[in-house]
Amino acid sequence: MTAIDVRGLTKRYGPETVVDDLSFTVEPGQVTGFLGPNGAGKSTTMRMIIGLAAPDRGTVTIGGRRYQDLPVPLAEVGALLDAGAVHGGRTAHDHLLALAVSNGLPKQRVGEVLARTGLEGVARRRAGGFSLGMRQRLGIAATLLGDPRVLIFDEPINGLDPEGIRWVRDLMRSLAAEGRAVLVSSHLMSEMAQTADHLIVIGRGRLIADTAVSELTRTNGESTVLVRAPASFAPQLVAAGATVREGLESTLLVSGLTAADIGQLASYHGVALSELTPQRPSLEDAFMELTRDSLEFQGAAA
Repeated sequence: MTAIDVRGLTKRYGPETVVDDLSFTVEPGQVTGFLGPNGAGKSTTMRMIIGLAAPDRGTVTIGGRRYQDLPVPLAEVGALLDAGAVHGGRTAHDHLLALAVSNGLPKQRVGEVLARTGLEGVARRRAGGFSLGMRQRLGIAATLLGDPRVLIFDEPINGLDPEGIRWVRDLMRSLAAEGRAVLVSSHLMSEMAQTADHLIVIGRGRLIADTAVSELTRTNGESTVLVRAPASFAPQLVAAGATVREGLESTLLVSGLTAADIGQLASYHGVALSELTPQRPSLEDAFMELTRDSLEFQGAAA
């Protein structure tokens, strides 16, 4: 059964339509990345999924039921939308214990989720003294408390150091491998490229793409070829119709010509190439190409 089913979801705040006739599904057993520029409507959509905001039109179900109809919501879906939503005077242990008791969950789950999120050593510290990264871990621990089959995370790697980012990535992958559905938003495209199986991309509240990561990078963004050659080869590439940018370590990034075209051109001009490597578009390139008409703010080129 589909884990999350969003159908025709629409939300307005005054004259502004924040989410506009949005439909998509989130399936179990995979990490679904939820992407979009600032102001695209991602957080509002997540809030509607778990009943924190009421849609003006459309429906959202989790496992075929509305969130408000779930008998024990934490046992069905865990959601981290705001890492700061914790009583600063409570210890990490007591915060989780209060959630467990109020939801009728086994108390032993507190120790289990503290261990899984690496918080055992700070379980008796007050959450008000936690760094943002530690609060993120505590929020993730709370989502796991009811052992739910559906998990929703809004920017879960904010404030984490490189080790923490890798830990979150591995956790998401392991949760999906257990058959759970994981919906996660992030602005870090490099992390989504390594973490997500499927992508939902929205802009100005509307669906732009609903596709596998590999398909998105294949059909969007411009392929380039990394060329290591004398700098004098650049004007010859431009004259042949290519776009040339300087890369790292005296390389050229060439678009508009294939690697075969570049090799033939180099041979014609007697240019020795020490590297000729086709490069697929990155997820960041594909995302920027896909959402360029949906940006809320656009800066001028430097």
